[in-house]
Amino acid sequence: MIWLHLIWFAILSIGNAEVLVTTVNRIHAWKIREPRLRHVRHLHDLLIPLWPSWLFVVIGFISPGVLFTEISPSEVWQRLPFFVQGWMAICMAGFIGFSWAVIRYWTHRPPPQQIEFSSTIVDFEAELDSRPVGVGPYASLLDFPVNDCFRVEFTERTFQFDRLPKAWDGLSILHLTDLHFTGAIDLPFFEAVFARAAQWDYDIAVITGDVLDSEELLDWLPKTLGKLNGPLGNYFILGNHDWGLDSDRIRQAICDLGWRSVAGTLQTLDIAGKRVAIGGSERPWMGLHQTFDAVPDEFFRLLLSHTPDNLSWARRQRVDLMLAGHNHGGQVILPGIGPVYSPSVHGCRYSSGVFKSDPTLLLVGRGLSGKHPLRIGATPEVCRVVLRSS
Repeated sequence: MIWLHLIWFAILSIGNAEVLVTTVNRIHAWKIREPRLRHVRHLHDLLIPLWPSWLFVVIGFISPGVLFTEISPSEVWQRLPFFVQGWMAICMAGFIGFSWAVIRYWTHRPPPQQIEFSSTIVDFEAELDSRPVGVGPYASLLDFPVNDCFRVEFTERTFQFDRLPKAWDGLSILHLTDLHFTGAIDLPFFEAVFARAAQWDYDIAVITGDVLDSEELLDWLPKTLGKLNGPLGNYFILGNHDWGLDSDRIRQAICDLGWRSVAGTLQTLDIAGKRVAIGGSERPWMGLHQTFDAVPDEFFRLLLSHTPDNLSWARRQRVDLMLAGHNHGGQVILPGIGPVYSPSVHGCRYSSGVFKSDPTLLLVGRGLSGKHPLRIGATPEVCRVVLRSS
């Protein structure tokens, strides 16, 4: 009987953590400034260990003392106060949700629309003359064992589209997201990553937000973004971390390098006599959605969105390809479980990877860095997307 109670303690503890993590993930998807979000995280950090500790000490040792008496779980339930019963029921629901999330993570496969995939991981710490650690906030996290922050995966994904004009077969897009220039990871790392990315053959370069965490690092932009030059143009949007700074100043600095902001706008691009409509969304943090209503049906529709949470809107707009970031692949992937933290209304469902929700194909990149430079099992990523006509 004692072992049964211990199992229940474990299930309720996991459920409690899942409920709190789920709440924090959803709150971080809203338009809330960082100081308030910090208070939410502190409360989360307190409650995750507090509930299991109370449960174990009070119910296990004091009343009804299940670790020392032969008492059935049903009897324990009847003796508990109503509010404790309520929270335990919520925790049970949380455990069920946790189990489903793990199953979903392990059973997810890219949609058939992805017809080719390859990747190469480059360890830039080994390639550079010195370790690229700066003096920015949380730089001490870079000393954490098995931290993958300097190991970047260069992925190539080929997608097939029924609506892609045959003249565009082989069109390629270089996708970067979530650069997070904080100073913790020093400039030589980003210079090396962008230099390698620039060696790829690509027609269009795009960035989907969270470029800066410190305006003092604006002078990094010419040495990184300034090295990319897509023959058919460079396009970008900003993200929630840019929103926390002087976003107008950041946007102008990037535009001064020849990039085009598509935030809340539509731009059309003529390729071999056929047109693509490129839109951008920085919602919910900045601007408004620019609808594709005026775009003719024959136009291929490409959307840059900082968060994948805009997928439902993209589907209603009949977007063909949506490129996003924001979730960093969860940053830490627990063995056997998957990612836990992902600032999305969908939790970790779209932490990274490829998803199809008709008629939209969604690609979520893991990004290059983060405010907290800790990556375990979720290596930074740069992606080259190749479009094929069926």
